[in-house]
Amino acid sequence: MPKPRILIIEDERALADVLTYNLDKEGFEVSWAADGQDGVRKAQASPPEIIVLDLMLPIIEGYEVCRILRSDPKTQNIRILMLTARSEEVDEIVGFNMGADDYVTKPFKIKPLIHRIKALLRRNASGEQPRDVIQAHGIEIDRVNHLARADGDDLHLTPTEFRLLWTLARQPGRPFGRNELMDRCRGEDANALERTIDVHVRSLRQKLGFRGDLIETVRGVGYRFRAESPEMSEPLA
Repeated sequence: MPKPRILIIEDERALADVLTYNLDKEGFEVSWAADGQDGVRKAQASPPEIIVLDLMLPIIEGYEVCRILRSDPKTQNIRILMLTARSEEVDEIVGFNMGADDYVTKPFKIKPLIHRIKALLRRNASGEQPRDVIQAHGIEIDRVNHLARADGDDLHLTPTEFRLLWTLARQPGRPFGRNELMDRCRGEDANALERTIDVHVRSLRQKLGFRGDLIETVRGVGYRFRAESPEMSEPLA
């Protein structure tokens, strides 16, 4: 069985070496590009399953690399995980607008990053196509335009609340632990978010009004978005 191929586009050689070493141990075939121009060339010449893309790159920056790859039929369906040393919430919004599938802020831990990469690989294997709009239970979430609506009315969400809703709603019925939600929704103050993840969920529920109970508490785990089927196995708080 051929190894899944992953392209790392990262100008920090030490970080690229660490990623290559660990991904190789996990069974990936890894290639590396040190600048955006070379990354685009390698992706177009031999499209990998996944690209780990730094934003602050020489020659062509990461946002433009993502835009180029998404506009090319040969590379438009490659899963892209963005890396950045920036921490402002607006960077993630712009990254998703350009077509990123996931987003990780430096510094990061290797094991959680590999978990995220494997999750993207599973989405490839399942044939799932990237979705920029989710519609469920009368709620519409538009990731590209960063809009959320309920019955056509705008929900005025903070960036953190928007990411929480997107993360939960894109996999209805799946429980997310608080630490995982913290990681997915990390903004410029990760420690503060860890202490207040329940506060963000409570605020999001309030803004959803009578639909607030779509975000269910899973005892001893965290939260999930209600699936279309009412039959759920885990007990609720």
